[in-house]
Amino acid sequence: MSAQAERLVELGVPELGGITAGQLREHAAALRGAALPADPGAGRPVLAVHPSFVSTARLTPLLSRGGRAGFVVVDMSDLDEFTPTDDVRLPDAPLYLVGDVTRDDDMLGWTPTDAHAELARQGRTPLTISEGVSWLLQEPEMLEPGKCFMCIGSRKRKTDGGLDSRTPALWISGGTGRDGRENRGAPKLGWCWANNHHTWLGFASAAGRVCRDSAQAATAEA
Repeated sequence: MSAQAERLVELGVPELGGITAGQLREHAAALRGAALPADPGAGRPVLAVHPSFVSTARLTPLLSRGGRAGFVVVDMSDLDEFTPTDDVRLPDAPLYLVGDVTRDDDMLGWTPTDAHAELARQGRTPLTISEGVSWLLQEPEMLEPGKCFMCIGSRKRKTDGGLDSRTPALWISGGTGRDGRENRGAPKLGWCWANNHHTWLGFASAAGRVCRDSAQAATAEA
């Protein structure tokens, strides 16, 4: 976790969260030995930034691709109102681990609604938008032309209790329309309709989440 913690320090995450670099390193060090679902083929865990520590709207500009900073689309000013879905429980800690994160390219072309049900069937959990941004802070190469992803673990609740039909996503801006030509090639946090198909957007998911207290572990079944 030390390399990922240093990456967050380098990007200025401690200052955004109102703590020192040393305190962030302490939070990360406390995760050593945290148990995640065992999978011999799993990649390294991702150090996720909890949105109550640093909001996703403030974290997104730290993304970078080709020297261009990440941005949130102008018609998603309510980004911080997108919270975890009922089947997703985030550990209660500023930093936590997300295990076996994948982009799920095999679901390219699915709708978010169908993908959410399939991930539940597989025993996996969809990434929240804050986790998707956290992943790209550590592994920016996971955002590729034609292979980007949605983060359907975050949705906005309407006043009547239903879900807003938008689902957050991360892809590469073409620099058209309201994005602005200056953002061409930049990481873009936008949205897609929950019942639409997109051949270039997968559905990022994980095996589970955990922080230093094993009692706070969260998986898709929690």
